[in-house]
Amino acid sequence: MNLLRVHDAGKAYNRYASEWHRIARWFGATFQPLEQHWVLRHIRFDLAAGESLGIVGRNGAGKSTLLKMITGTLPPSEGTIQVAGRVAAILELGMGFNPEFSGRRNARHVLELMGMGRARIDQALPGIAAFADIGDYFDQPVRTYSTGMQARVAFAAATAIKPDLLIVDEVLSVGDAHFQAKCFERIARYREQGMALILVTHSVADVVAHCDRALLLRDGRLVEDGAPVHVTNLYLDDLFGRASGTARPARATDGESPATMGEDGRDLFHTRPGYRKEEHRWGQGGAVILDYRIVAEGEPYPPRIESGAETEFLFKVRFDADCEAVMPGLLIKTIEGIFLYGTNAFSASGGRAPVIAVCSGDILVFRFALSLALNEGHYLVSFGVSSGDPARTLIPLERRYDSVIITVGRSVPFWGIADLRGTFDVWERLSHD
Repeated sequence: MNLLRVHDAGKAYNRYASEWHRIARWFGATFQPLEQHWVLRHIRFDLAAGESLGIVGRNGAGKSTLLKMITGTLPPSEGTIQVAGRVAAILELGMGFNPEFSGRRNARHVLELMGMGRARIDQALPGIAAFADIGDYFDQPVRTYSTGMQARVAFAAATAIKPDLLIVDEVLSVGDAHFQAKCFERIARYREQGMALILVTHSVADVVAHCDRALLLRDGRLVEDGAPVHVTNLYLDDLFGRASGTARPARATDGESPATMGEDGRDLFHTRPGYRKEEHRWGQGGAVILDYRIVAEGEPYPPRIESGAETEFLFKVRFDADCEAVMPGLLIKTIEGIFLYGTNAFSASGGRAPVIAVCSGDILVFRFALSLALNEGHYLVSFGVSSGDPARTLIPLERRYDSVIITVGRSVPFWGIADLRGTFDVWERLSHD
């Protein structure tokens, strides 16, 4: 059953010759605007009960406007938005809170707006106070709160009673780790009971971990609706930008797969075992990752890597521009896209990596070595190279995300993903006389 249906929705803001013309339109006059600015256009998607949807996009893409239309605080200029059920939304931090009122009074006001009666509100307030866990501040003016305290009260109030649809817009990012864990535990429990979730955040890890689908907004348009891993890769592309007209190297001749990494500039990447044609390539250009090699315990391109094996990840890069300093990097994810481990030359060397300067036409092979202490399963490997100062800003030149799949095996399994190398012994035996 669709809980939410957004059909061809859009929002425009109009500029008139005078405020009188704007006011006159409220009473049926037909003055045309001098200018019409569309911030959203042709947005279409459905959301089912129990489904979790992430929405990503650069600042100004239209995310907040879309959420306000879904909650009904902003009418669409075109199209329709249909919601079947009760919506609880935590949008801009502190929105709807009176700074002179206490947290308790503001929480009561939130519940009143949600249509609850006095008796039910009185019953819910102790639970809100306990979940927010801000002590005596709950009865102090909100103007004395930190942003984290505001987030605690806002989330506790909005979710005091399970809504049919919960909308969270970046609010959880201001809370501490303990509070975030509490929030996601409550969200998971409500979702098991059929609640739908819309999560708007700049954290791609949160989208991958908590969402079934994701939308990418770009300049007020919906450009992608799909799997979180795919959509967040596109979002990273938008964030860092691919230089327009960046050329990609021609593919090597089919079947060409030498055992070692050659010295020429051919692109052999796609010929290697484990390559994923679904990879996502992005970056501003100036470098091309041509080839890779994975070696575990001396075996190149192993079909299975034993958990804990010393593993080398090598990749070859051709530089098409001079760079004063470049920074290679490596990222390992779960098959679902959750980030497990990422490093670069700076962090892998404890901040003591030498400056790597290159000239146009240079070809370098970089190597990362690590103990692949993971549980049995399949994992995604990404390679990248950037330019700049790691202590300031790095500019992605070429990234090949989720480009390789590896398989890790383990004879004695454990719970979880990473092997933290725990040991066990009987520390002491106490006998009774």
